[in-house]
Amino acid sequence: MKPIVRFAPSPTGKLHVGNVRTALMNWLFVTKEGGEFILRIDDTDTGRSTKAYEDGIKRDLSWLGMDWGSTFNQSDRFDIYDAHAQKLIDKGYLYACYETAEELDRQRKILRAQSKPPIYDRTGLHLTDEQRAKFEAEGRKPHWRFKLSGKTASWDDVVRGPQNIDTSSLSDPVLIRGDGTYLYTLPSVVDDIDANITHIIRGEDHVTNSGAQIEIFEALFELNGGGKIPKFAHTPLLVGRDGKGLSKRLGSLSMDQLRDQGIEPLAICSLLAKIGTSDPVEARRSLAQLVDEFSFGKIGRAPARFDEAELDLVNARLLHETPYLDVKDRLENMGVVGGEGFWLLIRNNLDKFGDVAGWSTVINAPMPGQITDEDAGFCKQAAEMLPDDIDAETWGLWVGDLKEQTGRKGKSLFLPLRMALTGRARGPEMDKLLPLLGARRAKARLAGGIG
Repeated sequence: MKPIVRFAPSPTGKLHVGNVRTALMNWLFVTKEGGEFILRIDDTDTGRSTKAYEDGIKRDLSWLGMDWGSTFNQSDRFDIYDAHAQKLIDKGYLYACYETAEELDRQRKILRAQSKPPIYDRTGLHLTDEQRAKFEAEGRKPHWRFKLSGKTASWDDVVRGPQNIDTSSLSDPVLIRGDGTYLYTLPSVVDDIDANITHIIRGEDHVTNSGAQIEIFEALFELNGGGKIPKFAHTPLLVGRDGKGLSKRLGSLSMDQLRDQGIEPLAICSLLAKIGTSDPVEARRSLAQLVDEFSFGKIGRAPARFDEAELDLVNARLLHETPYLDVKDRLENMGVVGGEGFWLLIRNNLDKFGDVAGWSTVINAPMPGQITDEDAGFCKQAAEMLPDDIDAETWGLWVGDLKEQTGRKGKSLFLPLRMALTGRARGPEMDKLLPLLGARRAKARLAGGIG
């Protein structure tokens, strides 16, 4: 049976590196196995979910190259969740509770003060009809908790190995709020069953939740004719270079922010696919290569460290190795001339693709040379000695003649020429750049004019 996985973002914000890494792990695995990647929009929080965020999520996934086989919105399935919830209520798996948030908080504080775990005491299970009627008369609306068995939920995690969660150590989870809206848990389990999800791949912060979810799976299977619980794979969380969480910085690590900074989508995928694994963190030439290299067995147990400086480095190395045909259309859309020769000349000097525009200006647009007063005479002499016909051999011969005539050598010989011709202290090989400049433009810049 081919695997089926789902990525389930909430359209209440932008995609950031943390949830993109979860999406990527799902996508790489299922693509390698020839299965299906489902995009589920978890928009049960209708007050905070927006169409703009949903469209942004889809746009970002497409930009990153992660295509999906099908998609659906949870907000279109409330009647289905209601039907399953009613079955759970009728069978006694869901029970009504009337405590206010303040009362629950006070109960937890008392338990902690007694050095006891802050587990809900199941008062709701023991309410009489009269007590329920009294709460209703006071205007209280019940929230609904799922009654855990108190047994141990066990599974063989694809990443973490054998896992055991003692459900007696957990509070019965709230599945339906007092206002009738659903928390994540019940809709997620219902959808996983209906979509035939085979693997749930997500962050390790959900490990404890999985214990309760397994029991909800089992209850729904009991009420609906059986089924098979998906396999779980809980991956280590993403942290910053300093080992601390990224929660306060996720706004600056959203996909649209990284895109605006000029980061290539393949650089993002290369880094997120390799940090926290046994593979070297290097730029990959394609998503297909990342798919081929993917294995859960390579994922370590330590948190994966995300370093923006490392992302910049991977991005630059990716550009340095990118063949001309991969960027031909992008260069043409920018109005950059020079073709493959120009790209091969300047690509090793790029940090971001947008840097192309600066090098195009250096080579193709009129600009003054940068010449210090002390180098003005030397550059003027260099202009006079530069031949009118320039080819690949010109730079070496010309610089050799200048060395003999002026006695300059090393940095005092090369740097003034580079600054006058390009306005930059570093850049492509001058023997290849000079022919693209041409004699007329080069002489004008060396002479201190506009060339």
